[in-house]
Amino acid sequence: MTSALILILPLLLGWLLDFVFGDPSRLPHPIVWFGKMISWGEHRLNKGSYRMAKGAVMAVCFILLVFFAVWGMKRLVPNMVLWLILDTVIIFYCLAGTTLIREVREVFLALDRSLDEGRQQVARIVGRETSQLSAQEVRTAALETLAENLSDGVIAPLFWFALLGTPGMLAYKMVNTLDSMIGYRTERYKDFGCWAARIDDVANYIPARLTALLMILATGRLSLLKFVWKNGRRHASPNSGYPEAALAGALNCRFGGPHYYFGQLFDKPYIGENDRLLTTRDMHTAVSINRRAEVFMLVLTLLARSLC
Repeated sequence: MTSALILILPLLLGWLLDFVFGDPSRLPHPIVWFGKMISWGEHRLNKGSYRMAKGAVMAVCFILLVFFAVWGMKRLVPNMVLWLILDTVIIFYCLAGTTLIREVREVFLALDRSLDEGRQQVARIVGRETSQLSAQEVRTAALETLAENLSDGVIAPLFWFALLGTPGMLAYKMVNTLDSMIGYRTERYKDFGCWAARIDDVANYIPARLTALLMILATGRLSLLKFVWKNGRRHASPNSGYPEAALAGALNCRFGGPHYYFGQLFDKPYIGENDRLLTTRDMHTAVSINRRAEVFMLVLTLLARSLC
């Protein structure tokens, strides 16, 4: 087996498994383990003095632990076949393209049945409070998440895989999990989760902008570059606004606005200006853009790994 094939075969197999099956919900998932680790550390360290320092140490230690654990495991694997299987499984677990699309589709289907069902379904994939959302806000939240998590759940993991292999890919998932659990500017997390949020910002800086570019290429409308450049910087996050702006531009709609997180109101700037009603057709268009952008990134990653 050639060295180039050894490098790209696990990626192809892992991506195909995710494309067909999505997240293996009935099997143990490393992200669940990461969540338990973070929760354990947060409950013991997020109190008293020096919370920012303690949060920084926890975040850095957990990320390094994951990276070197995978790196060490790969060196302990006795033969090439097991090495390929290990890499394939890690890649399968790290990609979330199919599950994300399924969840967003379910939001729109639930909303067709009732507003309450739509609110309950979208609560599975967003961090904001959903109990008072209108039907339009439910659809907007789902599509914003579709765009943002294309970056977090597909493009960024592939980007870090291209640079650092499966150790870097899984370490990125720890970075992302830390941010999703403690990287908030609320009273409880503003100090302890500060470093987790900043590390996530750095890790996603290039992938978020690459995601926006790939989404624009998927639409075939390079004129959207100007729209994304103008609106991507309006988001409170230094990264999330770019893929959201790309999708808002592609759909000619408006994202953003005020939302409640953990009982606190966050007045996010609007991305786009056309506050039109979103429809199920918009969801199908967004899913198509996501899938094409994902395939573009897969090809780029395969090329990058084959040239290593």
